[in-house]
Amino acid sequence: MDFRCKVLGRSRDPSRWNSQDVSGGAASHAPLCTRSRGGPGSDQAHSWMLVTSQALGTVWRIAKGSVMLAASCLVAALCYFRRMHCNFGHWLKWWIGYLQRKFKRNLSVEAEVDLLSYCAREWKGETPRAKLMRKAYEELFWRHHIKCVRLVKRDNYDALRSVLFQIFSQGLSFPSWMKEKDIVKLPEKLLFSQGCNWIQQYSFGPEKYTGSNVFGKLRKCVELLKTQWTEFSGIKDYHKRGSMCNILFSDVLLEYKLYEALKFIMLYQVTEVYEQMKTNKVIPSLFQLLFSRETSSDPLSFMMNHLNSVGDTCGLEQIDMFILGYSLEIKIKVFRLFKFNSRDFEVCYPDLLPREWPEISLLTENDRHYHVPVF
Repeated sequence: MDFRCKVLGRSRDPSRWNSQDVSGGAASHAPLCTRSRGGPGSDQAHSWMLVTSQALGTVWRIAKGSVMLAASCLVAALCYFRRMHCNFGHWLKWWIGYLQRKFKRNLSVEAEVDLLSYCAREWKGETPRAKLMRKAYEELFWRHHIKCVRLVKRDNYDALRSVLFQIFSQGLSFPSWMKEKDIVKLPEKLLFSQGCNWIQQYSFGPEKYTGSNVFGKLRKCVELLKTQWTEFSGIKDYHKRGSMCNILFSDVLLEYKLYEALKFIMLYQVTEVYEQMKTNKVIPSLFQLLFSRETSSDPLSFMMNHLNSVGDTCGLEQIDMFILGYSLEIKIKVFRLFKFNSRDFEVCYPDLLPREWPEISLLTENDRHYHVPVF
């Protein structure tokens, strides 16, 4: 027993043995406890993981902020370029329109367009008036063989413009009475031969009064009409006349002078017939109707109450169309589309005329604005 105790290195004294055993046991178990709690390497790995996690979080926050900032900048840039694109589009459209208005001829009588296509574009819907107009245009197309139409600028000169365009484009010659007289001298003739000093109150469209200068202005207008009419009537080629019409009817100032000349020719004819009536001569029925009205009982009242307003506040009335046709010695056939299916659908100004007078055709939807039909 003692031998085993010695061999084992233990004391016989239990108290001593216990103390040694306890101390030895504590010493022998201490490294195991220490290893179970982790050593310095484990703390270092944990620290590296924490630092790495914090770094990744920081990098992610920075990357997320950068992406959001880049996205915001991209959206702002897209909005800016979109606004610039819209502004540039408006600016470019304005300049294109300006250049077109500046360098393109503004024709007061437009090029030919298909009659039925124009009707379909202008008269849509199922209203009674739209249906009536479509039937009237179909009547022109199928029965009267009108295939196209030339639209005329809508103003208070359009009736005169439509008639003069037809005269020039067809190359019609002077009326017989114009061949016998020098129409350039007609303004002075009214003043000195017939004592019509009231002619000084003649208005040139929007111009209300020109005083003593009216004779000079009328002379220039009538002279221009004579020159242009002579030139167009001498051209035999239809296409050349058409090209010259496009040039003439894109010059506003020249146009208005020609229309004022036509107005004066009408006034001259009214004055001539009125002088014949005073000598008890037989006058055409249309002038009897004209002088029977209170507003046109004589040339002065006709000029003041009707003719001076033409080109300014109103166009030609039906009685004026009769006088225009009579003065120019042409038959003005007008298709009044709003009178379709009535006896007034197709009328002539004047209605009673010599057979040798040439004929021109117009169409109207309301007796105020006229267009040129093309057969």
